[in-house]
Amino acid sequence: MPTQKHGLYRGFISQYTASLCLLAISLFSTSANAAQIIINSTEGLPLEDAVVEVYYNSAAARQPQEQNIYQRDAAFHPNVLTVPTGSYVAFPNQDTTRHHVYSFSPAKIFDLNLYLQETPPPVHFDQAGVVVLGCNIHDHMQAFIVVSNAPYAASTGVEGTLTLPALPPGQHRVRVWHPRLDDSQQVWWEGVITDTDQLEVRLELNALPPPAPTLSPLQQRFRDAS
Repeated sequence: MPTQKHGLYRGFISQYTASLCLLAISLFSTSANAAQIIINSTEGLPLEDAVVEVYYNSAAARQPQEQNIYQRDAAFHPNVLTVPTGSYVAFPNQDTTRHHVYSFSPAKIFDLNLYLQETPPPVHFDQAGVVVLGCNIHDHMQAFIVVSNAPYAASTGVEGTLTLPALPPGQHRVRVWHPRLDDSQQVWWEGVITDTDQLEVRLELNALPPPAPTLSPLQQRFRDAS
């Protein structure tokens, strides 16, 4: 009788192990077949801060978010933020000097007068588009908020690659934006992607990069101590 129980137990373990293997194969296949997009420059270098939008029928709309773009060492962090339409963004100041954050972009015009530690109320971004940020005190400071009503929108990291969520079968409109595509910051690359594509997009960067910030001796000492 113990031998029979042992045989049943081994059979159960074998079936359980086989099920786990099938699950692992299924997960691997799904991951391998997921659509991916790779954003490079025309020189073949991966591009950070490229925003990818994919349009497809989705039952679940993206929910508005609450995000921060903070100021430190006379620079905005992050340099590019992607949020759904209707989101709120606050602008905390982590510097020892005052900042005056503003935007004249059609998607959102706002003005946060000089402030230090008293963070102003968050700004409501209720219209899709690219919002260019500046500081009235430090001309070199620049950042971007891409407000998107697409079912999927995200920005690339240093590797320049995004793995997309499960897409419906067929072709879907895809748009790609980067701060240096054009001086107007309103130009998008457009194309199509399927649910299994490994799409590489090479962007020709025409806009000049922003000048490097010049830190005061006090700011330099503060950064070195951080």
